[in-house]
Amino acid sequence: MGMTTVEKILASHAGLDRVIPGQLIEARVDLVLANDITAPIAIKEFREAGARKVFDRERIVLVPDHFAPNKDIASAEQCRIMREFAVEQSLKYYFEVGEMGIEHALLPEQGLVLPGDIVIGADSHTCTYGALGAFATGVGSTDVAAAMITGEAWFKVPETIRFVYKGTLQPWVSGKDLILYTIGDIGVDGARYKAMEFSGEALAALSVESRLTMANMAIEAGAKCGIFNPDAKTIQFVRERTSRGYTVYESDRDAHYAEVREYDVSSVEPQVSFPHSPANTRPVSAAGTIPINQSVIGSCTNGRIEDLRSAAQVLKGRRVASGVRLIIIPATQAIYKQALKEGLFEIFLDAHAVISTPTCGPCLGGHMGILAKGETAIATTNRNFVGRMGHPESRVFLSNPAVAAASAVLGRIASPEEL
Repeated sequence: MGMTTVEKILASHAGLDRVIPGQLIEARVDLVLANDITAPIAIKEFREAGARKVFDRERIVLVPDHFAPNKDIASAEQCRIMREFAVEQSLKYYFEVGEMGIEHALLPEQGLVLPGDIVIGADSHTCTYGALGAFATGVGSTDVAAAMITGEAWFKVPETIRFVYKGTLQPWVSGKDLILYTIGDIGVDGARYKAMEFSGEALAALSVESRLTMANMAIEAGAKCGIFNPDAKTIQFVRERTSRGYTVYESDRDAHYAEVREYDVSSVEPQVSFPHSPANTRPVSAAGTIPINQSVIGSCTNGRIEDLRSAAQVLKGRRVASGVRLIIIPATQAIYKQALKEGLFEIFLDAHAVISTPTCGPCLGGHMGILAKGETAIATTNRNFVGRMGHPESRVFLSNPAVAAASAVLGRIASPEEL
């Protein structure tokens, strides 16, 4: 019997001919990631273990993105710990404010993640990199500390669920809608500790950016990782960003899957996740009349240039409704610069939006858009749990950038088709 992509990657990094679901293995890692919330904990554990040097100064990545630029003294101290550790260890990949971005948009952009890699990060949305054919998963800060010392981590080999998407996408439907639709179907625990393997003709038409969005939210279905088998688009994407060698793994035809689920996307509309769960999805046409106070377009899920272009297409020549705050957050400095070059910022500013420097910001209730009691937001972020973006009595709805932009213009949750 053959193996899945995930099984092949894990076997190769464990020095084994094959692995099976449920097997416990130790595997070398290609990249270890942490941010300004999780890195200080890992650094503390690193020191308490008596370690002096990281296993490889070119395989540790530290990104201050959650509360950066620093929102208060506590966040400034967190970032200082990271910065001093990066200098002490001569880390090649520490991204200071001014060159950084939201970590899960930044690493693919910088060519740091390649097909066949194993990447662990002390952030649950590390699964984003599965869009490039890597096994990428979130772990605890203690696991990151151990990996910084040894270059290895242990895993239980996950079962794989294969998701096959057929048909042709409707206008305004993107990877965000497909993953919300999928989570709405299987629930937030429907892929618990399993790999979600995304495939099908509909996905072949998606950009790498949209695939990154889908892999990003695998964790919202409880998955260990999300993964795409690399294709020509993937290879072009990575070749434009790095010359480092890599290995492409693809699932065998006779690979065993825990389950295979098929979807015809031809009838899938833009989706909206209602509070307080990403699985509480409805088509935008069934959203009803829900007034909003704030719209947020950005995050590691939907802050890429493709997302900003989609929002600008909706906002051009229009203005945000009275009483609504529209916050645009480019995911990296490079995306910020590209959006400026293309004239997108002029469209956003003319629409009376505000533009933030790259940061996770309001996604986790950090800063740059916290909600007050009773307020309602629509956001292109990935979670809408109770209190996720501010007050526990606020509400967050999730959508793609076009829907978030249209909602900002109309002052209520709405489809861009209405404009």
